[in-house]
Amino acid sequence: MSADPFAALLADPPDLPVRHGLAQLDQALEAGGAAVLQSPPGSGKTTLVPPALATQHTGRIIVTQPRRIAARAAAARLSHLIGRPLGSEVGFSVRGERRVSPGTRVEVVTAGLLLRRLQADPELPGVGAVVLDEVHERHLDTDLLLALLVDVRSALREDLTVVAMSATIEAERVAAVLGQATPVVTVPGRLHPVTTNWRPPPATAARLDQRGTTPAFLDHVATTTAEAMRAHDGDALVFLPGAREIDDVVRRLRSAGALPAGTDVLALHGRLPPAEQDRALREGRRRRVVVSSAVAESSLTVPGVRIVVDAGLARVPRTDHNRGLAGLVTRSVSQAAAEQRAGRAGREGPGQVYRCWSQADHARLQAHPAPQIHTADLTSAMLELARWGTPRGEGLNLLDEPPASSVQAAEAALVELGAIDAAGMITARGRAIAGVGVDPRLGRALLDGAGEVGANLAAETVAMLDQDTPAPGGDLTALLRQLRRGGPATGSWEQQRRRLHAALPGSEGRSTESAEEPHGRQPGAGGTKLDLAVGTVTALAHPGRIARLRPGGSTYLMVGGTGARLAPGSALAGSSWLAVADAARSPGQSDAIIRAAAPIDEATALEAAGHALSEEREVAWHEGRIRARQVLKLGAIELSSQRLVDPDPGLLARAVREGLQAQGLDLIGWPAAAARLRRRLLFLHAALGAPWPDVSDEALLDAVEEWLGPDLARVRTTADLRRIDTTAALRRLLPWPQAGELDRLAPERIEVPSGSKIAVDYTDPQRPVLPVRIQEVFGWDQAPRLAGGRVPLVLELLSPASRPAAVTADLATFWASGYPQVRAELRGRYPKHPWPEDPTTATPTTRTKRASRRARDA
Repeated sequence: MSADPFAALLADPPDLPVRHGLAQLDQALEAGGAAVLQSPPGSGKTTLVPPALATQHTGRIIVTQPRRIAARAAAARLSHLIGRPLGSEVGFSVRGERRVSPGTRVEVVTAGLLLRRLQADPELPGVGAVVLDEVHERHLDTDLLLALLVDVRSALREDLTVVAMSATIEAERVAAVLGQATPVVTVPGRLHPVTTNWRPPPATAARLDQRGTTPAFLDHVATTTAEAMRAHDGDALVFLPGAREIDDVVRRLRSAGALPAGTDVLALHGRLPPAEQDRALREGRRRRVVVSSAVAESSLTVPGVRIVVDAGLARVPRTDHNRGLAGLVTRSVSQAAAEQRAGRAGREGPGQVYRCWSQADHARLQAHPAPQIHTADLTSAMLELARWGTPRGEGLNLLDEPPASSVQAAEAALVELGAIDAAGMITARGRAIAGVGVDPRLGRALLDGAGEVGANLAAETVAMLDQDTPAPGGDLTALLRQLRRGGPATGSWEQQRRRLHAALPGSEGRSTESAEEPHGRQPGAGGTKLDLAVGTVTALAHPGRIARLRPGGSTYLMVGGTGARLAPGSALAGSSWLAVADAARSPGQSDAIIRAAAPIDEATALEAAGHALSEEREVAWHEGRIRARQVLKLGAIELSSQRLVDPDPGLLARAVREGLQAQGLDLIGWPAAAARLRRRLLFLHAALGAPWPDVSDEALLDAVEEWLGPDLARVRTTADLRRIDTTAALRRLLPWPQAGELDRLAPERIEVPSGSKIAVDYTDPQRPVLPVRIQEVFGWDQAPRLAGGRVPLVLELLSPASRPAAVTADLATFWASGYPQVRAELRGRYPKHPWPEDPTTATPTTRTKRASRRARDA
């Protein structure tokens, strides 16, 4: 065997496409020390690039993977290929497990772990190169790592080689972040043809409901898998969104009896013990069905697969900043992700993909997955950036800028935790929280919870909250007892528990054995029960999710203002207070569904969320009247209240305004005179603008205090509003001295040649109208103009019976061309009325011809 196992591997490499691009990659790195390698999944990037770098560098080669299971698998595969034990030349480090030695030359780690190493020592001593794998998946830790490594190369380590490996067209953008001259090395993949089979579920089998994937849809996935295994040769890889769905489908396939005889059914997800993960990644002697999460989409190689069954769903991070909810939600995959999954069937020969959705639905999928920096909770990321000395990422070259709303929400949470100051810089407490290596909220819960319930139970609870294990009936205490008894998720939970316990200050020499009851504070003679202790730690982690049962109901209200309810049949039903760890709101639903919680008491709620305790004077419009109270609140939760006798005028005005905005200005009385004045003012504002006031609904609602003025102090009910003199109120808005010009610029009535004073109709502010009988305007050459001559008065000319005969804004033109036709039509119908040939010289009248003669004779 060669002294250098990596050189020996490269001398006779596996038949993988990337081997043909290694020389080009080496040339690219010689030029500038950084490069992007673009090649499809399965082309051998993870297998061959690290050995190639190891032969060119004296320092250790660090290879990142987005997931722990992928890091372990990549290291195991490379160790097998070079024929050396895992942990010798090739090792791995993930949270809770490390297999390396002084002779390790290639170390595979998670992106999050390397991020923490960089924070501890940005120079990365002893490291010759860093390989960022799967950058196209756009995980948040990988995006941050890329930006920080660029910073390190420019300021500390010009000699540090960086290779970013991508399976998509994101490669050019990644190269731009590494530097304008960074080359992209493209290696074509080799994929056999894959036939697509569309298998949408029946109309009665909805894919998702409020609690996630439905049992009917999981039945459909299992049935489709059995059909595919009977129809084709080879192993099957089934994609489902999470561990719960995977375990459900595994049970269905093992019990259904529909699979070909001798078929093994294996699960593959991040919560399984390493031995079970390894079993799913080894080619077996019998046919296999591997039911996996998205971890097998591009990060892992599952040998023997010729069939893919895709549920078309994935668990992705989402944050609802309006409701203060962040977590994993189940969503449809993108078209790009679906193509990557399908490609798994074509690596070893022609394959088949069964998609559990329709071709029409596929056309409506997003083209690419959204980067996590756009959708995930950014609290951890903002703490890492503050720790690096670049709050909000200022000065760093990020692939995408984080959304401003997400940054603000994250920094608000960190300030609340005491982790950063008002300028965004990290505090000593923030460094302690960051050192725990979990979400900052969980870090706070561990540090503060240890003093409340004891170090052991705090570490147990935080370890439980840190993993995506469904709580039986939503009950976290039941889940903790289940983990203590042992089960599929116990191994990873126990590793994390021990790590967290060791991270506590003063943990040296302290026992890490779990205890049934806590040893911290002991309120009450009976001591702290386990459920209250679990609730205490959960409340410290998520104070905004502390919830109280609504009076007289079965739903809850959270401190952050979100409504919530327990799933039917939950053992927590009826609990007065809950510390909620996980809640999700489905589209179209007003309340979130509580998926994991523990009961607490009011004292615990006040202690954990003390920052949200406030005493307010609340003056609001409620059911047609002012309700004025002094209210003690925990965030959105009302604890107590008492009546306010003399509310503040400003609060009173705001309450009236909110009532009017909700129910409209018709709450106020609008007698005819007030309505006419308002229309005249609307006309002048439209014609002349300022200083004539805007009295539209929107403007009046915005200026309630200005025009209702002293009347507000007397308002307590709708009846009080209707008693307000709105004419006088509107006149308060009139500018001085222009107010004296109101009747000239927008007269309420116009005197016409007959002597009648007729009201102007200002209904349309752009087009004031004067309805008048034709005979009354004989003698007028032109109608008057309003607004100081700027706006013509439109004449609605009426017949003697006051019916519309003509409309004109140009009377002279009407007399010349329109009047002859009107005269011809109406003189026969109204022969007793005068219809002179020249109306401009005729005498105006309101009478018939006979009545006019009698009046003259008299």
